[in-house]
Amino acid sequence: MLIEPGQLLLFVVACWLLNLTPGPDVLYIVTRALRGGRRAGFLAVAGISAGCLVHVAVASLGLGVLLATSATLFIAIKWIGAAYLLWVGVRMLRADAAPVLPAAGAAPLAAAGSPWQVFAGGFLTNVLNPKVVLFFLAFLPQFIAPSEQNKTLAFALLGGVFIVNSVPVNASYVLLADRMRSSRWAARGMRWLDRVAGVLFIGFGMRLALSTRPLP
Repeated sequence: MLIEPGQLLLFVVACWLLNLTPGPDVLYIVTRALRGGRRAGFLAVAGISAGCLVHVAVASLGLGVLLATSATLFIAIKWIGAAYLLWVGVRMLRADAAPVLPAAGAAPLAAAGSPWQVFAGGFLTNVLNPKVVLFFLAFLPQFIAPSEQNKTLAFALLGGVFIVNSVPVNASYVLLADRMRSSRWAARGMRWLDRVAGVLFIGFGMRLALSTRPLP
């Protein structure tokens, strides 16, 4: 057995708790859902999940160890990711207020961007953060028995469970944001929401830029 049932249950609970913690991914999902409705929100979730798949694959194949031990590689990816988050933040600060329709879920997707733009934005928000793959390298092995022979398969399995567990949590954020967008507050406050989200994305980018490489 790759993973003991007790360890798997503990892992599932830990995943849910971690996914409930707001970060760049959650902020991206909520802002896209508020602008473009459920479809935009779910496309954002799909993009972020695709980014997580990349991180799991990288960590499972052992390439994550290279990222963890190579200062040059870590710094390069870190600055690319930080620049992207800063760019997203500046775009939000400069964005025009999007119209919010009275019926929840009825917004045109164009208010959040094209389907590809929404998906790609979620993907890049996740995949350009080197801290995510380092998180997988530090978190997942705790639930794999030292005696397990096929650690690569066990690692990939846990990564898949983590991604699957994140979907209902992220979907809940989408539905909540879609419901909020039908309120009068959302109609009047979208411009301010973009400003707050822009500042937060800039903060996430600066925090990533100032982060240091963990010791091997």
